[in-house]
Amino acid sequence: RTRLKIAARAMAARGRPAARFHAVHGANVRLDASRTRATRVRSFAHGLCFSQEPLPPGHVFLVEIEEKELGWCGHLRVGLTAHDPQSLEAVPEYSLPDLVNMGDTWVFAITRSHNRAAPGGGDEARDPPSDPLLALRRARIPCDTLVGRSRPGRYSHILDELYRLNVLPATARRSRIGVLYVPRPDGTADMHIIINGEDMGACARHLPAARPLYAVVDVFASTKSVRVIPVEYGFPSLQTLCRMVIQQHIVHRLAIEGLDLPPPLKNFCQHE
Repeated sequence: RTRLKIAARAMAARGRPAARFHAVHGANVRLDASRTRATRVRSFAHGLCFSQEPLPPGHVFLVEIEEKELGWCGHLRVGLTAHDPQSLEAVPEYSLPDLVNMGDTWVFAITRSHNRAAPGGGDEARDPPSDPLLALRRARIPCDTLVGRSRPGRYSHILDELYRLNVLPATARRSRIGVLYVPRPDGTADMHIIINGEDMGACARHLPAARPLYAVVDVFASTKSVRVIPVEYGFPSLQTLCRMVIQQHIVHRLAIEGLDLPPPLKNFCQHE
């Protein structure tokens, strides 16, 4: 019976998305009480963060850029590592090259040029994909939370237009960046980066899928603060359903503040 309980807990842990940061992090990082918001409080380095748990296959660790800091060159860096953060003697100053040079680590630097390109190379606008799921081999990721933008008829129409016209860079505030790995038939895995709902392709190949892989988020240089965005893979929670109903009946997210709702629900609705 004890073995069955241990096995059940292990299966539950593998199936649960890592939706907060690890307590081990860079010297200049401060986490909030929930460990879902990471802020670099000084300098431009020592901003390394990790997921609390190893990522399950096909599950994205998603963050939204909340604050920027002028005066630095470089942006957010994300990736995966097979190093357990708890086992590190010291957290490296940089993900690139320090953590990567330790081996078994794959990190990708996000740049402004990663925003969506219009078809044909022209300036015409292109609407975001309407498919509710982003398919990567056998992985199916709900698109609902992958893009930190307003939707038509909800929230700010101005932000909708920025995304529709493809003028919001990947490194801008409210952009959402995710990392995941997708198993291959040979037993290895490919690492994929998702930027505002779009797959950037396999950024690293033949990762050791049999080993626990933690998400790496380097709050580097001009990126000052990021927040973990939970992604639901099954049926939506009651909290999510409440948010959907509330958002359908308001003109702008600022109107949520005037509603007679519990503060945690207001915060949840305002920060989709």
